[in-house]
Amino acid sequence: MQRRLFSADHEAFRTTVRRFISNEIVPFHAQWEQEGQVPRQLAKRLGELGVFGLAFPSEFGGGDETGYAYQVVLDEELARQLVSIGSLRCHLDVVLPYFRSLATPEQRQRWFPGLVTGTLLTAIAMTEPGAGSDLSAIRSTAVRDGDHYLLNGSKTFITGGYLADAVIVVARTSMDPDDRRSGLTLLVVEDGMSGFVKSRKLDKLGLKAQDTAELAFDDVRVPASNLLGAEGQAFAALGHNLARERLSVAVEAVVAARAALNATLDYVKERQAFGQSVGSFQNTKFELAAVATDLEAAQALVDRAVEELDAGALRPEDAAMAKLFCTEMQGRAVDRCLQLFGGYGYIRDYPIARLYADARVSRIYGGTSEVMRLIISKSLGI
Repeated sequence: MQRRLFSADHEAFRTTVRRFISNEIVPFHAQWEQEGQVPRQLAKRLGELGVFGLAFPSEFGGGDETGYAYQVVLDEELARQLVSIGSLRCHLDVVLPYFRSLATPEQRQRWFPGLVTGTLLTAIAMTEPGAGSDLSAIRSTAVRDGDHYLLNGSKTFITGGYLADAVIVVARTSMDPDDRRSGLTLLVVEDGMSGFVKSRKLDKLGLKAQDTAELAFDDVRVPASNLLGAEGQAFAALGHNLARERLSVAVEAVVAARAALNATLDYVKERQAFGQSVGSFQNTKFELAAVATDLEAAQALVDRAVEELDAGALRPEDAAMAKLFCTEMQGRAVDRCLQLFGGYGYIRDYPIARLYADARVSRIYGGTSEVMRLIISKSLGI
């Protein structure tokens, strides 16, 4: 079906990033997966291309572009060529909006130039060993001590935490037994601060080119000037930005499922079994027809949600519906596609194996499918 999300400017951007991906990502992606992270040079090149600065003010070298569709174009082109930009996607799509919406004028002068050029990489540290989808269970603490905060605690599953120069840490500055959501604060912890330790990179099932780290904070003295937003009001900021984050997961789920379908179509046309192509069997046709139909429905939902986001009208339950439907669809689609590869689908030499491994976390991070159902049901008044 015809899509109405993109303008001529978006298509021009598509041409640029497609060429960039072909020349500067595809030849090296396998090596980055082995190393467990993308190189910092890739961030600088993306900065030079203008990708990181699109939504930043022009006074800092940005493009003054607030529309989300440019990010969708980038995701689609990466998936088309079966590669990723690792944790830089989280930096671009999840973390930068916090800086853009919450930074003070002084912080803008200090951080925005590096964010635009790709020389300052970021991460956001919410999840703890005992606090995942339930952010109100966060136990990391930050105690005011003069013109600093004394930060203690640990974080896990932090995307980009190993490469990051600056990490937005969610910590508790006060406790109200009647309202556990209050008292959470955002602090920007910079690499090299005493007591801040990047413990290790986690060895994950999928997303091999994306560094995911454990972080520890032992009496880290964070300057009060690194407070992002108002003290004790982090939950409101997190709630606002989580809708966008969940939509970004939905977008990624759709583009990855489409990549799986395309790879499978190519394979079944060439693969022979019982003297004919696998694609000629009725079962193959029916399976891929079902995948294509699911994809069309998910694409329509995502495009509508992107339009709502750009209009400032995307509700949390809308984002939850998009994430729930699209990630569950991704899981079904990639599984069905892998089945048609037979034994080769289990071999990492074939892209479907990586797409299968990468897909599983989509139903977990950014809020699990179960949490998405709770959000949706609450919006129904039950």
